Amino acid sequence: MNDSFEKEKICAEVYQRIMALVEGETDEIALMATVACELHHGFPYFDWTGFYRVVQPEVLKIGPYQGGHGCLVIPFERGICGRCARTGKTLNIADVHAEADHIACSGTTQSEIVVPVFDANGMLRAVLDVDSDSPAAFDETDVKFLEKVCELFRNPGICWS
Repeated sequence: MNDSFEKEKICAEVYQRIMALVEGETDEIALMATVACELHHGFPYFDWTGFYRVVQPEVLKIGPYQGGHGCLVIPFERGICGRCARTGKTLNIADVHAEADHIACSGTTQSEIVVPVFDANGMLRAVLDVDSDSPAAFDETDVKFLEKVCELFRNPGICWS
């Protein structure tokens, strides 16, 4: 998707759909499932879209997702998702094969973006992981959009388990 204006338009449409679907929802799993679905089907280059939840100290476990199978458990010290969880910063990886710590859940993945998900108290609760089978699939528009989507989880009304 090379046209920046077109991408921004699609981002706005997907965000509107997400907002309409999740209005009033406070269950984090329902929110994650809806967000993963809308993101996955909203962008043709999102080949795996989902959440890894913090389930115990330093451990991520697969949450709602769309696409092929994902890794079930990711320790914070492993992989790009683990690095995102450790640092609390968005990672936009243009070539996953150039990353020594990349965990290959799918042999077709070429690029990846991972965004931390924080609760209202600033505590890391999950990471949003999006994989693409295209190299360098994500740009700054994707980063800003996905970070905005993840801000939805900072709502103090969400009942984190």
